[in-house]
Amino acid sequence: MFDWKNWHSLHFQRTELALVHAIPAVEDPLDQLHSAMAYAVRAGGKRIRPLLIYATWQLGQVHPKSQQDIEQVDAAAVAIELIHTYSLVHDDLPAMDNDDLRRGKPTTHKMFNEATALLVGDALQSEAFTIITQMQIPAKLKVELIQELSISAGMHGMCKGQAIDLANVGKVLNLQTLEKMHRLKTGALLRCAIRMGTILGGVPQAQRDLLDQVAQDVGLGFQVTDDILDATQNSETLGKTAGKDEQANKPTFVSLMGLEASQKYAEELLTKSLDTLTQWGPEADPLRAISTWAFTRKS
Repeated sequence: MFDWKNWHSLHFQRTELALVHAIPAVEDPLDQLHSAMAYAVRAGGKRIRPLLIYATWQLGQVHPKSQQDIEQVDAAAVAIELIHTYSLVHDDLPAMDNDDLRRGKPTTHKMFNEATALLVGDALQSEAFTIITQMQIPAKLKVELIQELSISAGMHGMCKGQAIDLANVGKVLNLQTLEKMHRLKTGALLRCAIRMGTILGGVPQAQRDLLDQVAQDVGLGFQVTDDILDATQNSETLGKTAGKDEQANKPTFVSLMGLEASQKYAEELLTKSLDTLTQWGPEADPLRAISTWAFTRKS
């Protein structure tokens, strides 16, 4: 029987150790940028994107993998988490979401300053791609990983979603537009994590197409759940300012559909993703567990 608690603990710790190795703390008072980068990266988080990479990579394991193989997955996990962290640092800035709390701690620009926070985001983004170029894998796979990550994070993915979000403050969006926004803003990197895992694991193309549907459902459902939690939990539980979207008059699934309908929609997306995963046996248990956790978490 699959032990989710043990699997999660093992791969979460792998991610944390890899992040510490990639962005070690420094004592040099003149190197404020590095200190701020370490602060942002070590602030905690769910690490769902790295976990998705590990889980999807395992689907392609026809033969046992070596220690070197999983170390390359560690590197990919770090790369995508650095991109995610950069996006949070920039999202919290006054020009964006203007938030003072992230993961239960002062946001990077509050702990340091706005200029440093901007540079932290820029440097984390650059470092993510540097890490991929240094991976001990064929050049073709490096190019595929870089392509997936750059498209997902850029003008056709996360950044575009954020731009749509900022442009629609105070406006009422229809469900189709709201879904499009969040498939880009939140879903793009989650989808990217699954696609990076399939690349590293050598998952066949037919299975990749099915997993892409799972990624879209989980990515959208993750945001629906975020909106529900934002409306129902307090700041201490969330580790960030609760009710911030409502206060900022930003469109959410709860504001559009109502709480009960949003909860039902999240359940439908979870059911859909789990139904797709019936194509696999026990090897997909980690992915099933992550999907369920993404929809049933309390923070």
